[in-house]
Amino acid sequence: MTDQDGARTPDNIPATSPEHMRRVVLASLVGTALEWYDFFIYGTAAALVFNALFFTDADPAVGTLVAFASFGVGFVFRPLGGFVFGHIGDVLGRRTTLVITTLVMGLSTGIIGLLPTYPQIGLWAPVLLTLLRICQGLGAGAEFGGASTLLSEHAPAGRRGFFGSFAQTGVQIGLVLGTVVFLIVGFLPDDALMSWGWRVPFLLSFLLIGVSLYLRLRVAESPVFLRAVQKRTTVKVPIVQALRNYPGSFLVGIGAHICDTAVVYIFATFSVSYLTTQLDQPRWVALTGVITFGIAVILLQPVFGALSDRIGRRPLNIFSVLFTAAFAYPFFLMLNTGEPVVIWSALLIATTLGVAPMIAVQPAFYAELFGAGVRYTGFAASREIGAAIAGFSPVAATALLARSGGDPWLVALLMIGAAAVSLVAFIFSRETREIDIAAFETDQTSIVSASWRSDRQPSAE
Repeated sequence: MTDQDGARTPDNIPATSPEHMRRVVLASLVGTALEWYDFFIYGTAAALVFNALFFTDADPAVGTLVAFASFGVGFVFRPLGGFVFGHIGDVLGRRTTLVITTLVMGLSTGIIGLLPTYPQIGLWAPVLLTLLRICQGLGAGAEFGGASTLLSEHAPAGRRGFFGSFAQTGVQIGLVLGTVVFLIVGFLPDDALMSWGWRVPFLLSFLLIGVSLYLRLRVAESPVFLRAVQKRTTVKVPIVQALRNYPGSFLVGIGAHICDTAVVYIFATFSVSYLTTQLDQPRWVALTGVITFGIAVILLQPVFGALSDRIGRRPLNIFSVLFTAAFAYPFFLMLNTGEPVVIWSALLIATTLGVAPMIAVQPAFYAELFGAGVRYTGFAASREIGAAIAGFSPVAATALLARSGGDPWLVALLMIGAAAVSLVAFIFSRETREIDIAAFETDQTSIVSASWRSDRQPSAE
């Protein structure tokens, strides 16, 4: 680590011990799982009950479309969360910011469980629901970037892929937890489910806030950030420097998140609606499929993370998007058989070979795109802009399905298009696993190919 004059400066910030690294992993994994549990249960509720509870002026098909649109609003505000909380993370610290996002996400989710419905207060019901979804989006916009940055900056060199993958493992645990809870309440009689059962997953968030805060408050701040504070190399306006010094990295970060965002929500959210409304499958079949693929992805995250430490991030990213595009239409052909085992197999194949490698690599890949001074902001803002672009995939898929008369070929084409965008980003990226993550500035030319480089030299804002 050097100061801004280029001279090597000693510091007394110790490296993370193996014992504390385990604590960092646990806090990141559990905290991320609980926060993304909050974010994901909205999508499941939108697929199953919100069309009837909050948008009852519409017919069922239009109600589902509007419910998914409210789901997508969270993605619109995720970049704003990335900008705002990323700034706080680069100026005040990674851990402090994660504590704030825990409160923002947990409280907004719990309050959704207390909302009156459309029959009770009319138009105010969807308005309040959408406002709380916006709060969820702000919290989610900083959560993954912060947890991944904290993990990557604590991790020993050569093992960032492995340790960083636990942030993504937490996301998938959140998905599984949310789906399991809805699977359980889904066995209630319809009257009970629609009157009070749907509220239970959201109200649980009040209890989960305490668990997440307890774990995160026991973790030390990132040693990389502490060195920056000690040497007075923190940045006043991180987003300006991120855009000025890392334009290629920023574009790569946006494009890299298009494919996995679009297809994960098609698998985890749209497919639930497709199976239950289009194919008349029981709720338990759809939700069990989502749980099955989620568990498989959880188990594979550290495997692919460790593999990326050996062979690199880029090969796994490129393989993932190519497989996702190739399997898009066969995925729906397998769903259309109506056989539960085939449906579950389709979800397993799609995620195990398509999504799992790509998302396992993401924490380390994004952390390595930016220098330490703007890492949180660059990571969160670029990734969440990609999420905002692709987060409406359930809405788009629902509209395309209606346009094609129930034939999912247009939805498959949407998935192929998303994969193509991310493929371009990965082709223009360069291998990043050897990047010095402690450097205040990272050489842009080692991250993106020549055509995406900036001619400006890195400078402090």
